[in-house]
Amino acid sequence: MQYSWFNRNLKWIYTLPAVFFVLLMMLFPIIYTVRISFYEWSMSATTPPMWVGLGNYVALFKDERFWHAVGSTFYFTVAALALEVILGVAIALLLSREFKGKNLVKTVFLLPMVATPVAMGLVWMLIYEPTIGVANMMLKSMGLEPLLWLASPNQVIPSLVIVDVWEWTPMIALIIMAGLATLPSDPYEAADVDGASAWTKFVSITLPLLRPTIIVAAMLRLIDVLKTFDIIYATTQGGPNFSSETLNLYGYVQGFQYFKLGSASSLLVVFFMLVMGLTLFMIWMRKRLEGAS
Repeated sequence: MQYSWFNRNLKWIYTLPAVFFVLLMMLFPIIYTVRISFYEWSMSATTPPMWVGLGNYVALFKDERFWHAVGSTFYFTVAALALEVILGVAIALLLSREFKGKNLVKTVFLLPMVATPVAMGLVWMLIYEPTIGVANMMLKSMGLEPLLWLASPNQVIPSLVIVDVWEWTPMIALIIMAGLATLPSDPYEAADVDGASAWTKFVSITLPLLRPTIIVAAMLRLIDVLKTFDIIYATTQGGPNFSSETLNLYGYVQGFQYFKLGSASSLLVVFFMLVMGLTLFMIWMRKRLEGAS
């Protein structure tokens, strides 16, 4: 009888230790960060944490640098995500067609995604170099004025968006290509009989059927873009004059440069709630679109 019970519950017996370990690794940092956010602590062994309650949160919402980081985060996120989704859909439609050298183009196109973000950040920092960088050389060859790129407060976020779009658009395109492969052929055959143009088929058939897939791709990239750290830290470290300092980077500065662990933890708790809220909104939107279709 014991052997029969063991066989019936075999899937739980073998998976529960792994599930428990993963949950522990996920929940412990979150709970510990929330706890530290109510204390003032400089990570000193001689000075214990001092309870301040909601003091760190009050100071955070009064901090102008925090609100500037919020603006930079949303600016970078919206610009990068919009371009990546639009270009990803366009490239996926292009690569779904048959043409000579298609496999080679796919391989080359995926190379940026497999590169190390920090290494690519350093490479792009050389590309953007105002005097000897390739970017300004190309502008000069076209008769345009050179730009400061990463050294200009007005140009630094668009410059970083270009780097992120270059590296992560292939991910969006891969997801959209997978969605395109699952689309039924009947609506297209009916559209061909009616003499519909390629644009009409895209707007009336492809785009509506792809909406859930596009929402999933956008949701995955939204979470990653909001948490972008490596590219920004490797290229600008939040400069010039905090112009490219996002919430993720500001949390790192508070915690590991200023050693204000309580302030950094309160910022990360707010950031976590922001990411969670936007993710739940995207999930709700996807379910609503699926229900409408």
